[in-house]
Amino acid sequence: MTESEFLDVIRRNPVNRAILERLSRLGLPDCWLVSGALFQTAWNVRTGRDPLFGIKDYDLFYFDSDKSWDAEDRAIHVANALFADLGASIELRNQARVHLWYEMKFDTHYPPLARATDGIDRFLMQVAMVGVRPVSSGFEIYAPHALGDVANLIVRPNRMPNFKPNLYYEKAERWKTLWPELVVIPA
Repeated sequence: MTESEFLDVIRRNPVNRAILERLSRLGLPDCWLVSGALFQTAWNVRTGRDPLFGIKDYDLFYFDSDKSWDAEDRAIHVANALFADLGASIELRNQARVHLWYEMKFDTHYPPLARATDGIDRFLMQVAMVGVRPVSSGFEIYAPHALGDVANLIVRPNRMPNFKPNLYYEKAERWKTLWPELVVIPA
C-alpha cells in the first residue's frame, strides 16, 4: 500500500476526514491523528466492511512542553467542542505528559518523550505505529515500519523495552473477534 492509497482509504471514514480537516484549528504543536482510527479503517475497507466498523475511539497525540494537567485539560475541552458533532469518542493526549502517569496506570516505567511520534513508536503492535497530520503540502504520514502490515492485516509485536505480552494478546484477541481475517504473529 502506497502512502497515497493509504490516505485515500483512511479518508473514506468520515470521522477521520473531518478530524484531519479540522486538526490544525486546535492550534496544538506536533499534533497527529494516530493508530486504530487509521489502520482499522484500512482493515475495514480491505475486508469490505463499513469504514467506521469496530473503531472504539479516535486518538490524537500532540507534544507541548507545558506539562501541566490544566493545559492538557483545556486542550481536551477545545477538542471536545471542535469535534462534538462527529458523535465519536476523541482521546487527546499530550505526549510530553505521558511519563507522569503511565507507570501508575500500567505498573511499568515510561521514559519522557521528545516529540509526539515518540509516543507512536511505543505502541504494542507495529500495525498501530502510524500517524497522519495535515501540512501545507497536504498530509504527512508517520509509519516507521511502513504500511505493509496495515495492508496485509498483520498484527505483530513491537518489542520495545516495556513490551507487555499479556496486553498484546488481549488487544490482538479483541481485534481478531472483529476482524477474523487478521494474522497475529506470536509475541
